[in-house]
Amino acid sequence: MTATTNARRAATPGAAYEPTDRTVPSRSRERARYDRETVHSILDQAYLCHLGFVRDGAPVVLPTLFTRVGERLYLHGSTGSRPLLAAGKADPGLPVCVTVTHVDGLVLARSAFHHSLNYRSVVVHGTAYQVTDEAECRTALDALVDQVVPGRSADSRPASAKELAATAVIRLDLTEVSAKVRTGGPNDDPEDLDLPFWSGVVPVAPAYGTPVPAADLAPGIAAPDYLAAL
Repeated sequence: MTATTNARRAATPGAAYEPTDRTVPSRSRERARYDRETVHSILDQAYLCHLGFVRDGAPVVLPTLFTRVGERLYLHGSTGSRPLLAAGKADPGLPVCVTVTHVDGLVLARSAFHHSLNYRSVVVHGTAYQVTDEAECRTALDALVDQVVPGRSADSRPASAKELAATAVIRLDLTEVSAKVRTGGPNDDPEDLDLPFWSGVVPVAPAYGTPVPAADLAPGIAAPDYLAAL
């Protein structure tokens, strides 16, 4: 991770996020986390989120790229997309729910009922607004690129004025936030322990293949070192 990326992601010191009616889970409350270190680490290790909102009276959930800059999330979109148009209204903005999830393991119990996943997730509730300041938009777009591949924004052409006009970014403050984490093995019932079925955890982790150069890449341009860090 580059120094620039670290600066953008810098954690805000202070108390944990305050639990609310929407951020306290109805099940497995012991798995909830509200400390900034846990929340930020889950966000910073991902780049895909799911954006939920209500459109024409019906719920909609869209996958999109995101990044964290301090105590804000920035989400990528097109200037013609409906959520971006709604978020562009100065008042009241767009009420949203953003979810980020990592799957760390498949938990296989002796009974079908106790099968589960080891996971880390963050849910953010709030009102999203479209970023209209050009400098903030450029910072957010660079951070979005670096969220996917740290160091890439400095190794590519910046967005032109025309490209900026066609790209929209929405901002969501990290105020109403919670994380939820499950670790460990299966929770088999005592009466099932002697059953002849395998029980345990299958670890899950992201994997990156060898970079494939573009067909029209000029000879002599080697893959950058930051790709090896993936």
